[in-house]
Amino acid sequence: MATLNIPDDLYAQLQELANAENSSIEAQAITVLQKGLQVNTQPKDEEKRKNVLKILEESSRNRRRLNPADFGLPDSTELLREDRNR
Repeated sequence: MATLNIPDDLYAQLQELANAENSSIEAQAITVLQKGLQVNTQPKDEEKRKNVLKILEESSRNRRRLNPADFGLPDSTELLREDRNR
């Protein structure tokens, strides 16, 4: 098992936290380290937004453009022009 040299004030804080949580200092140190490492490995909000934008761009590129004429439907532009000419 590895040994860590930490400052006395930090050790005291860890000891207080362990006492408050009814756990050992070792267990509390592991918990704090695990939480800290999870925060650093999770994508940040900015990275999440970039990923969402990438997905949206890809989906719009891959989306098939539908032409109403392919289904025997009139073009909406023609319908609007007819309606305006009335």
